[in-house]
Formats: sequence, structure tokens, C-alpha cells
Amino acid sequence: MLSRPDPAADPAARSPVRPVGFDLDLTLIDSRPAILAAWTEVARETGAAIDLAAIDKRMGTKLEDEAAFWFPPAQVASAAAVYRDHYVRLAPAMTAALPGASESLAAVRAAGAAPVVITAKHPVSVGPSMLAAGLTVQEIFTLVHGPEKAAVLVKIHAAVYVGDTPADMMAARSAGTRAVGVPTGSFGRTELLDAGAHVVLDSLLEFPDWYAAFRDRG
Repeated sequence: MLSRPDPAADPAARSPVRPVGFDLDLTLIDSRPAILAAWTEVARETGAAIDLAAIDKRMGTKLEDEAAFWFPPAQVASAAAVYRDHYVRLAPAMTAALPGASESLAAVRAAGAAPVVITAKHPVSVGPSMLAAGLTVQEIFTLVHGPEKAAVLVKIHAAVYVGDTPADMMAARSAGTRAVGVPTGSFGRTELLDAGAHVVLDSLLEFPDWYAAFRDRG
């Protein structure tokens, strides 16, 4: 496991010039309608019995990992391809920025830092999602989840990582990055705190003020 000092004890980790990472699905964007609609189309096209409620509880994992719950190993790649075809078609009309997303990215830029998206999403799905939500960032890392996100956070020397899943919080912690949770996905405040979140905000609407205070403490 990657290990770096806790930013709470490292003033340099709170420098405003260090990047701030954000998860994408259900952190910056409300992609739930498009995700569930795409899985509905997968079920219709393939005839697989897919439980949307179960998918909803696991949002944030890699697509292939989710597909493995519903398809045998030899069919996972083809099922994922079917999903992506539908998602890319549906996302433009069914995706929106979550409240506070644009303002949070702007707050990071105003501080002289780079907002970076670090997501399990496939590159082909990220573009339509970001465009539909009207969001732009300096850099995007795709197809990473859990410890892979931690590796990216270490690589870019991120000061903060904002996410909506316990895996996001554990990735930030293991990278020595400030773990900021938002319960706007499938997991609540308690689950995020139990996973190691330094703080859980009600939504990204609270992030600009929290980030300003975080930088001031540095």
C-alpha cells in the first residue's frame, strides 16, 4: 500500500499550488439516470437479468467489475461494450453537474491550483459526461479505482481528493491526501467517515468555503 504523511500534519500538503482531485460520477456529475438507463438497455439487448438496485449500491466501480456480476467471464468485455454504446448515446441528455460542482472547480483554479478528475470511467464515456455537465478540468485520469486512484494522487502530489465512495476515501488516505467525502452517491456520511474521510460535506456547495479554510490553515 502506498503511504505518505497525513496532510493534517504536513503544511506543505495544503499548499494552494498542489492539485485537487475529484471523482466524477456522483461527485461532480449526476450520472445515475444515464448509468441505470444504459444498464436497462444492456438487459434488454442481452436478455440478462440485471438488478438495477444492486448496481445503484455499487456505483463508482469499474464497468468491467460490475459487468462481472451479471455475465460470465467470456462475456464481460462484450457486455461492457454494449453498455458503453448505450451510455455514450444517453449521457448527453441525461447528465447534469451536481450542485456546487462548477463553483468547486472555480475555487480550486482561483487559488492557483489545478482541478483534476480521477475516475474509474472509460475515456470514451468521460467526454460526453463532462460536456453534458458543462465542466472542464486541467487533467483527467481514467480507468482507475481504489489503490489505482491512490497511485495517481501520489503521482500528481494532490493536496485533496473529493469523492463519494468509501473506496475514494481509502485511496486518498493511503496516498496521504486529504480525504473529502460527499454523500451524493450511493454511500452515506457514516460509511464515508468509517472509510477514513477527514471531513464529509453535505454537497459540493460547501466545498469552496471548506477549501478556503483548508488553505488558510496552511
